[in-house]
Amino acid sequence: MKLPIVAYGDPVLRKVCVDIEETYPDLQQLISNMFDTMYAASGVGLAAPQIGLPIRMFIVDTGADEDEKKGYKKVFINAEILEETGEPWAFNEGCLSIPDIREDVMRKPNIRIKYLDENWVEHEDEVTGMPARVIQHEYDHIEGKLFTDKLSILRKTMLKSKLDSISKGNVRTDYKMRFPKQNKKR
Repeated sequence: MKLPIVAYGDPVLRKVCVDIEETYPDLQQLISNMFDTMYAASGVGLAAPQIGLPIRMFIVDTGADEDEKKGYKKVFINAEILEETGEPWAFNEGCLSIPDIREDVMRKPNIRIKYLDENWVEHEDEVTGMPARVIQHEYDHIEGKLFTDKLSILRKTMLKSKLDSISKGNVRTDYKMRFPKQNKKR
């Protein structure tokens, strides 16, 4: 089932998320719904806060690339990035919660991450390149951070009106979104 994606400005996107237990209700269905939602929106990653849940879970599917001939598809539960190494490199990132905005973001190319998979098996992986970047982007979501936080003050100022428009629902997407409730004063 495709779920609405939470738009920029919703407070859930700024919450540091909480760990979950193996008894989390309907977890396998939630994971399936998250993949359906991500694919329908043509994304490569999706974090639980982006569907309104302040829990430490995200999914990644970078699809097949030219070098590896296979995709990188994983579920990350209660993840913790242990280390980021290498010379930072810029890449033009976007976010399903912030449609129509793409900006160059600097990230380190190598990470070491500890997490549980969808079967509650613990892993500690070293990941490089594009999969590492996508993981870092989604990990930021469960830490209450957005890619726009990594931009210069000048760049954020230049994007302010676009971001305000998104939070007010003045954006068109090919996928369903949930916009923050506006405070109405009378």
